[in-house]
Amino acid sequence: MSTSTTSSPTSASTTGTSGYAVSRRRVTGLARANVLLMTRNRLTLLYGLVLPLLPLLLLLSGERGDTEIGASSVTTALLTALLFPVYYNILSLVVSRRDELVLKRLRTGETRDAELVVALSLPGVVTAVVLSVLTLLVGLAAGLPAPANVPLYLVGMLVSSVMFVAFAFWTAAWTKTAEAAQMTSLPIIALAVVGTMSAAFPQRFAEVVERTPTGALRQLVDLSWFGEDGSRSVGFVDSWVAAGEPVLVLAAWTAAAVWLAARALRWEPRT
Repeated sequence: MSTSTTSSPTSASTTGTSGYAVSRRRVTGLARANVLLMTRNRLTLLYGLVLPLLPLLLLLSGERGDTEIGASSVTTALLTALLFPVYYNILSLVVSRRDELVLKRLRTGETRDAELVVALSLPGVVTAVVLSVLTLLVGLAAGLPAPANVPLYLVGMLVSSVMFVAFAFWTAAWTKTAEAAQMTSLPIIALAVVGTMSAAFPQRFAEVVERTPTGALRQLVDLSWFGEDGSRSVGFVDSWVAAGEPVLVLAAWTAAAVWLAARALRWEPRT
């Protein structure tokens, strides 16, 4: 009599920790735990929820219907949402949980690397998307015109969120402690801030600045919300065409950030 052995589907699906399959249940549970950690830390809560709301107050207090000030305020609001709930909070969370050996312990069980990355990123990305929608509503309340292309506006925010997530993991690789993140995050924050200042530079340098991540984001805000392509007004369809270059710039920066993060990612402290 011959016998055959079959492997359990459940065990087969959970062996190894570096696969790309993602369990929604595990990701949801881990993300919920990360949110709980964020709410227990006052400084993290300040960076993640309170600070991003300040540009919205400036938007409401500005001159009603002023599109130039409105475009600058919207870009500042989106940038703040990307830098703090996404970039800085994820950076701090990864470093602190890595140094506490939480990530190392999780990887010895069923949790896969992809699940850890998604769970660590999800709270910040969701917060940034909610803040971008809130910015839209506040902008309308402040008398700004209705956005010319809402899907393009959201695409720019989502791609930018992925980029800053990758930058957070990359920065975490060479950040020794959560306190040191205040210093190691400065290059990325400086790069992001410079991108909003293209108008302050001569034309030759302004073109370079516009190819930074936030320079491209500012162009997408002008196109998707105000229907402005330089001195030319564009409609819904033309805004997609005009958005080709800034979207490619954001995609290139995102690809570079993901590549850097994948090469440098560390799950446990240096010995």
